[in-house]
Amino acid sequence: MNLPIHKNRALQLLIGIGLMVISSCSFNEKKDTATSADTAILVTVSQPLADAKQGLTVSGQIEAGQTANISTRVMGYITKIDVKVGDRVSKDQPLATISNDDILAKRAQVDAMIAEANAGYQNAQKDYDRFTALYKQQSASAKELDNITLQYHSAKARLEAAKQQRREVNAMLSYTNLTAPFAGTVTQKMVDAGSMASPGMPLLTIEQSRSYQVRASVPESEISLIEENTPVTINIDAIHKSIKGTIAQISQSSENSGGQYLIKATIPDNEKKGLFAGMYANVTIPVTQPVKTNVSDQVMVPLAAVQYKDQLTGLYTIGSNHTALLRWVRLGRTQGNQVEVLSGLAANEPFIVSAEGRLYNGVAVKIK
Repeated sequence: MNLPIHKNRALQLLIGIGLMVISSCSFNEKKDTATSADTAILVTVSQPLADAKQGLTVSGQIEAGQTANISTRVMGYITKIDVKVGDRVSKDQPLATISNDDILAKRAQVDAMIAEANAGYQNAQKDYDRFTALYKQQSASAKELDNITLQYHSAKARLEAAKQQRREVNAMLSYTNLTAPFAGTVTQKMVDAGSMASPGMPLLTIEQSRSYQVRASVPESEISLIEENTPVTINIDAIHKSIKGTIAQISQSSENSGGQYLIKATIPDNEKKGLFAGMYANVTIPVTQPVKTNVSDQVMVPLAAVQYKDQLTGLYTIGSNHTALLRWVRLGRTQGNQVEVLSGLAANEPFIVSAEGRLYNGVAVKIK
């Protein structure tokens, strides 16, 4: 009689233990879920840009309004360089000197030739004046006067030729003393004293420091949308500066620029503080019609959102379980601070732009 009662009590005990275990697991699962939600990284999500936009952004570099490569037309050893990189120079300031002993010797020879030719000319002029007077007195024949006249003009021509040779020597001598063609800053120094200078070989580079401009490249599909004197916005990320400029020049040929048309946008002089030649800049150009791409499903994303690992590029997306998922993508051309995604991301697929923590595959995320 007591055996069935003990069996019922044992069964009730087992059922109670099982319920306690299930309740504990459920509590732990809820606790883990709450903890995961609390530690999720806050992220900002965006979608790719549409393929038509009321504006065109191109990348370029800041350059000086005027640049000169200083070289010489003579060959010789460089005896002295008076400037270094970073020096500010004024117009006609001496920059470098090239050995000129041979040219000085040639000038001495030419000076001697001039002295000889001048003596011959003076003597021929006296004879010409004398025979002219004798001819008028009918004391000299016409043939004698013609001979003296020929000698006079020949002596005069030899003197003039010697003087022109001296001008040539002086011109060659001036190429041994290099001076600044305008006021600016020395940005490059290619040689040192003692080096051999050759005709046409750049020795120094000077950039005008009073004006800057941005040189950028525009694709052939969009060059027809741009006009000169159009106001533009120039953004320089390196110094976090935005400048209002104007398109001053549009190249009419892309033959020597790889299919890209070069444009130049001027920068006002009152905005040049903090600028240096070579800085990268993004030029935003307003256009009268939307910029259309050749591919209807072009996908553009910010460069800041791209992840680089070894030779691969990717974007973080959000998985179905609210976790970060790194998606490998193939990138195309860059336009300003945007880059084209050729494959790996759909046109309407959201991706993570920024996060308030370190992202990695599988980490829990929460959209702001």
